[in-house]
Amino acid sequence: MIKIMIVDDDPQVTTLLRRYLSAKSFEVTTINQSSKALSTAHLLHPDLFILDLMMPPPDGFELCRQLRADPNFARVPILIITAMDISNSSATSFGANDYLSKPFSFDDVITKINFLLNNAE
Repeated sequence: MIKIMIVDDDPQVTTLLRRYLSAKSFEVTTINQSSKALSTAHLLHPDLFILDLMMPPPDGFELCRQLRADPNFARVPILIITAMDISNSSATSFGANDYLSKPFSFDDVITKINFLLNNAE
């Protein structure tokens, strides 16, 4: 089963995504405190990360950099889902593979996840 770790400080977002993705046969772990994300990732070894950007420290930019600097996660796909107005080039400049803007559609989330997993190195 493919493991996805979602890091977002909004429990409503993580709950909705967890329910939807679990129904699509993904094993989903949600973290609402970004400070616990790296240690949890080392325990779970997810196949894909979904990160918010605007969170208490470390924010999603820093967390993404930390994941990319860690040899265990350097190649694990990272999808950013954020209310922040960014471009895809901005998202990829700090290590993410792709992004979606909030509000998002669940169909778009699945499309992005499948694309990232199918194209993972």
